[in-house]
Amino acid sequence: MCPSEVVADAIATKGYMIYPSELFVNVAKHAQTNPNLNTDLSAIFSAIERSASGTESESRIRGLFADFDTTSNRLGTNVDEKNKRLAAVIKGVESLDFGSFEDHEIDLFGDAYEFLISNYAANAGKSGGEFFTPQNVSRLIARLALLGQAEVNKVYDPACGSGSLLLQVKKLLGEGVIEGGYWGQEINHTTYNLARMNMFLHNINYDKFHIALGDTLLNPQYGNDKPFDAIVSNPPYSVTWVGAGDPTLINDARFAPAGVLAPKSKADFAFVLHALNYLSARGRAAIVCFPGVFYRGGAEQKIRQYLVDNNFVETVIALPPNLFYGTSIAVNILVLSKHKSDTRTQFIDASGEAFYKKETNNNVLLPQHIDRIVDIFAAKADVQYVATSVNHQAIAENDYNLSVSSYVEAEDTREVIDIAKLNSEVAQTVKRIDTLRADIDEIIKQLEA
Repeated sequence: MCPSEVVADAIATKGYMIYPSELFVNVAKHAQTNPNLNTDLSAIFSAIERSASGTESESRIRGLFADFDTTSNRLGTNVDEKNKRLAAVIKGVESLDFGSFEDHEIDLFGDAYEFLISNYAANAGKSGGEFFTPQNVSRLIARLALLGQAEVNKVYDPACGSGSLLLQVKKLLGEGVIEGGYWGQEINHTTYNLARMNMFLHNINYDKFHIALGDTLLNPQYGNDKPFDAIVSNPPYSVTWVGAGDPTLINDARFAPAGVLAPKSKADFAFVLHALNYLSARGRAAIVCFPGVFYRGGAEQKIRQYLVDNNFVETVIALPPNLFYGTSIAVNILVLSKHKSDTRTQFIDASGEAFYKKETNNNVLLPQHIDRIVDIFAAKADVQYVATSVNHQAIAENDYNLSVSSYVEAEDTREVIDIAKLNSEVAQTVKRIDTLRADIDEIIKQLEA
């Protein structure tokens, strides 16, 4: 095979071409002595992107390294300082023992990448936590959405962030049972690039993922590619959007059925209605939600009424607090379904200490906690102080409040007081006080005499 055929085959297979001189191992060999390291890296990134120009993979590769500015003054005030910092990073990565790629059964490179993202989120506070869902929470969401589905046509995340939720579906189902691949949209440009890199690093080929850049609510993509059998999402909590400020949105097929738009200051239900519109008749959507959307009045109450009256709400799950980086909020998971066999809605209170492990900075869902939540979700049976299913009429009579605490009775862990015993002890104490008071009075009389 001639060199041009090798290049064409690599691009057709992987979606891009990296020449031997551009491979990490070869760049690392001379990183500390290369006076042009920063510009060489910039040229390599550009060459990788150009290799996909005019091919089917172009949209997946274009701008992939836009946020990697190796000539930025943030790296140093002169070329030597920039190269020194870049070389230190490269040599640090080179020192890691990844072993042989072919010998690993896990996505070691991809998992290492997710580990770095999680640490960035932990240290960046809210700005980082906005686009990273911890793996233990992602695993729970994916399992809820996939329950009972041995295979799905496509999986979709309308606010995909770095793609961690989509990748959890891959880990649970494998590649062979997701025929149409992984789909998502992300509004933040840097995070959009992180998601695409995450797909490549987890060995998902360019023809198996579709990640779009843009505002999901105002410029939704993939409308012609719906429906999706599995939707997983952790959209931003209570962000502002144009809402009723754009009168045409009430005619949008995603929002029109509810008859009202989500409030301008709280777009949560706009994401929920968007996901519902993209969901197939046989699938499920598992969406992380801010707790307030389940009890606030106004437009949000009307949207809840639409969801309940049309029997789309399968389950609402209250999670423990402090699971996410940068926020201690105890969020909920809303599970939507279009194929419910009855009109009851399940409520699960998984916020208690039996459902998480407390660690230094955050609470964590361990595998056994996730298993228990999924088992309760699947069984749909009442569990005292944990889970119950409520009929449509009861929810309607409660003004369509969907807060878990409104339906699941909390266990009273207060100490039981024996009133009779307590009264007896008080009487004995009073008697003793009277005796002591009489003794003291006698002592005082003697002293005065």
